[in-house]
Amino acid sequence: MQYQQFPRSRGITEELQNIVKAFQKVEGDICSATHSLTSNEVLAFLCPHLMSLGFKVETGKSVEKKIDVPVLFGRDNHIDKSFFADALSADGRIVIEVEAGQAIENHRFLKDIFEASMMFEVEYLVLAVRNKYRSHLDFDRVYQFLETMYISNRIILPLKGIMLIGY
Repeated sequence: MQYQQFPRSRGITEELQNIVKAFQKVEGDICSATHSLTSNEVLAFLCPHLMSLGFKVETGKSVEKKIDVPVLFGRDNHIDKSFFADALSADGRIVIEVEAGQAIENHRFLKDIFEASMMFEVEYLVLAVRNKYRSHLDFDRVYQFLETMYISNRIILPLKGIMLIGY
């Protein structure tokens, strides 16, 4: 397992470190070098550890088991638009997205960054991707993208940071 906080000029918070520890606890079960798991299977291993940290975690594909995070509000504070997250901290500041094989091939990580940037009160995105998928290194590719984005300073996100985790 490996991880990197972006921007690299900021250290990781205690809350983010606790999320890293949750991944480390299940590293043997989810390691992409030895296991070919779906994102839901990875999330299932993480679920009890994230819940112990106070996170709400998606436990299924039905609407009532998904984590709905508001994006737009209408009249009388009615939620007009929302996005689903894999996990959300109790205070709504940290969203976690776990990707498997589609992180790079379908640019899923870009969708995750966009959606987290639109979510109400979200400050941090934890983006977990496989270290290796098929013949390419997903963690390294996403790392390079985030490094370029933050160094170029051409795209400014409303997030305080993105924690990239490779499993």
